[in-house]
Amino acid sequence: MAAELVGGALLSAFLQVAFDRLASPQLLDFFRRRKLDEKLLANLNIMLHFINALADDAELKQFTESYVKEWLVDVKEAVFDAEDLLGEIDYELTRCQVEAQYEPQTFTHKVSNFFNSIFSSFNKKNKKIESGMKEVLEKLEYLANQKGDLGLKEGTYSDDNDRSGSRVSQKLPSSSLVVESVIYGRDAEKDIIINWLTSETDNPNQPSILSIVGMGGLGKTTLAQHVYSDPKIEDAKFDIKAWVCVSDHFHVLTVTRTILEAITNQKDDSENLEMVHKKLKEKLLGKRFLLVLDDVWNEKREEWEAVRTSLRYGAPGSRIIVTTRDEKVASNMRSEVHLLKQLGEDECWKVFENHALKDGDFELNDELMKVGRRIVKKCKGLPLALKTIGCLLRTKSSISDWKNILESDIWELPKEHNEIIPALFLSYHYLPSHLKRCFAYCALFPKDYEFVKEELILMWMTQNFLLCPEQIRLPEEVGEEYFNDLLSRCFFNQSSVVGCFIMPDFLNNLAKYVCADFCFRLKFDNEKCMPKTTRHFSFEFRDVESFDGFESLTDAKRLRSFLPLSRDWIFQWDFKISIHDLFSKIKFIRMLSFGGCFFLREVPDSVGDLKHLHSTSAEMANNDPLFSAA
Repeated sequence: MAAELVGGALLSAFLQVAFDRLASPQLLDFFRRRKLDEKLLANLNIMLHFINALADDAELKQFTESYVKEWLVDVKEAVFDAEDLLGEIDYELTRCQVEAQYEPQTFTHKVSNFFNSIFSSFNKKNKKIESGMKEVLEKLEYLANQKGDLGLKEGTYSDDNDRSGSRVSQKLPSSSLVVESVIYGRDAEKDIIINWLTSETDNPNQPSILSIVGMGGLGKTTLAQHVYSDPKIEDAKFDIKAWVCVSDHFHVLTVTRTILEAITNQKDDSENLEMVHKKLKEKLLGKRFLLVLDDVWNEKREEWEAVRTSLRYGAPGSRIIVTTRDEKVASNMRSEVHLLKQLGEDECWKVFENHALKDGDFELNDELMKVGRRIVKKCKGLPLALKTIGCLLRTKSSISDWKNILESDIWELPKEHNEIIPALFLSYHYLPSHLKRCFAYCALFPKDYEFVKEELILMWMTQNFLLCPEQIRLPEEVGEEYFNDLLSRCFFNQSSVVGCFIMPDFLNNLAKYVCADFCFRLKFDNEKCMPKTTRHFSFEFRDVESFDGFESLTDAKRLRSFLPLSRDWIFQWDFKISIHDLFSKIKFIRMLSFGGCFFLREVPDSVGDLKHLHSTSAEMANNDPLFSAA
């Protein structure tokens, strides 16, 4: 595969931060004035560039060679350590510069006092800086020496954006951002489901249930959405309509409460299942309802029966539509089954063509069409694969680009990675490195999470993910461009909730895969303790009591994100460690949110010592108390 076609390795985006800091004249001047070993800076720069040259090849091989994936994890950890060390130096330089500006002295005295301040601040830290540099260099040199054993090849690590950052992303046609109004090849199936919804049937096991069953990426959710919003179902005269994303963690109380909230459009903080059942019964009693349960995985019949208790009180004619990958789920729910199959050849081509062609292009030349047909066959009838690969090829106009994608080894991913569709990984592989970094950060969020664009952009800002060369544009503007690029490439979909976006399940799996060792989601990650390599941590307060590994929070000393996701609930601080003890030990935090902790009236002074904490908007998370420092 030609190196110039690769979007740029995820690692390259993190390395760029280190390159920028190493290129700072102030950093070199600091080393000279403190008589520190300048060779350490030069050697670190050389070593990081050498690692960067291996990054593209390593990223591609990580799916087929476990040793390469382990190597990448070790390299990322060493690079993060280097970034933290350079960040500490940069912080102290900035602090001294700011202090010098406010001293009422002549310019000469200001400069003199500035460097005297640096001397007094760093006199005791010089050895620590040098030892830290040497430690990072030793790690990187050790990892670089494994190049031959791992069979890694050097590349040019070119990116869609040049290294100066003057062109940070490739603009895509805005028409690809609109919500699709057509689903190809599903008209007959849509009519079958609508007829089932509008027909009169005698069902003693009220309400009637239909399960749409099929493998991931087939478009089960999309089909259900089109049915749910079709005007024809008005003939069924449903009094209530509700949509609930269930996903892969089925808890009776949580699911029942979520159904109640979807019906009432109000949050409910009841922790008693009996109380929730009574409320739901009151809302449904004698009313004809349509309920969609999207992405159900639960195979335990007794748990479903517990959820179904209140649903039996709906009026005759009530319906439930379920989407699931597993026929056993449908069997346990005693539902009718509609098996969703792969799209036919003609429908596959229509989906691909709809996403691959630019505005005004109504046909492909014969050569592109021939290659495109072969690429479509590799998508194996999966609409999600066809959409993402079509969006990728929308940015590639030459026949050589299309052939490179057709002949990529990624199509032949090992069976153990069958949860990752090759077409999706290809689309990820060709992302510019700065977009890869923003996408990977979404590993912090569970499936079916409703993203608010402005909030996600603020999170990217706190992690220094947004390239703003020479401050020509505001970070918020750059972040919106990044988000729109990911949206146009089908990495996000517009949600049924106005102003929100969701990430397809398979892409959520992919984000988690590429960032698994550095993003830890409580409850969704099964480890009892948080890995020491963790840099980003997310959780729901209701899950805190069931987790016995919070002492491991202090082992993850280089944690950068502390993010509660249950922001619309009121919770107590049930961690087995106090706020003060936690943040007096974790010094590298960049984003600190106390969303949902409405009981919290003040934070300990130790929070003020978190010098890596980045400033962000106070409006984030619906005015939740988000604490930060510039």
